[in-house]
Amino acid sequence: MSFVGIAEVLLNRKVGPEHYMMRVFVPELTRLAKPGQFVHLRCNNVMDPLLRRPISLHGIDYEKGTVSLLYQVVGRGTRLLSEMPVGTEVDIMGPLGKGFDIPDGITNALVIGGGIGVAPLFPLVQALKKYNVEQVVILGARTADFIIGADQIAGLGVKVETATDDGSLGYHGFVTDLAGQRMKLAKPDFFYACGPNAMLKQLLKIARQCGIDGQVSLEERMGCGVGACLACVCKIGDRCQVSGDSELNAGNLDWEYRKVCTDGPVFGASEVIFDD
Repeated sequence: MSFVGIAEVLLNRKVGPEHYMMRVFVPELTRLAKPGQFVHLRCNNVMDPLLRRPISLHGIDYEKGTVSLLYQVVGRGTRLLSEMPVGTEVDIMGPLGKGFDIPDGITNALVIGGGIGVAPLFPLVQALKKYNVEQVVILGARTADFIIGADQIAGLGVKVETATDDGSLGYHGFVTDLAGQRMKLAKPDFFYACGPNAMLKQLLKIARQCGIDGQVSLEERMGCGVGACLACVCKIGDRCQVSGDSELNAGNLDWEYRKVCTDGPVFGASEVIFDD
């Protein structure tokens, strides 16, 4: 069940070069929310742009009845969102999609975010901490300016490592290289990741080679958010066949299309198939 209605904008401020944090008061939605889910926002009070914009839940405050949304301005719709002043009433739908799970028995986890992929990970980090799961968070971006949320996560008492393509902060190189080193040396029980498909594809290859299971949140364009338009399908393979195979060829597997907006955005790491 999801809520469709009006939320009040309590905060909408710039937190990075192209990044904004919006907080809205919407108790009916908040009490249903879980880490990894998202909402659909209408960009203004008219029908242009027509489609809503999907934004991950970056913060869930059950007591205050608010959710926080971290988003990046990439086009006209998100630019309109960034210009909404405090006090604005925004049309919102959610929570939508399938969120993260914490399997029984895991004691330590690796959490990886690439770019704006950090957005859905903060509520997950909070949940892992609540369940006393030891964790390390690795955040990657092009430059130091695009590392968002590291201090916020570190403020929870969680170890944070960073990787930047240009070496301006933390490890000099791709986040997949740093995550791969930790997977091979520390071998966590489980991993979680969100980021561009190229990043996730490389991470899945490494994780399968190391025999580490996990969950990934896919970033896809979503038209309707409720599974009607079929604009956000992805390939999901038979879990038993995919698990443990470091080099996957969708042509040799039983697979089917799933909808990221309703069947995901979170999927089991051993199920996801990326085309070459």
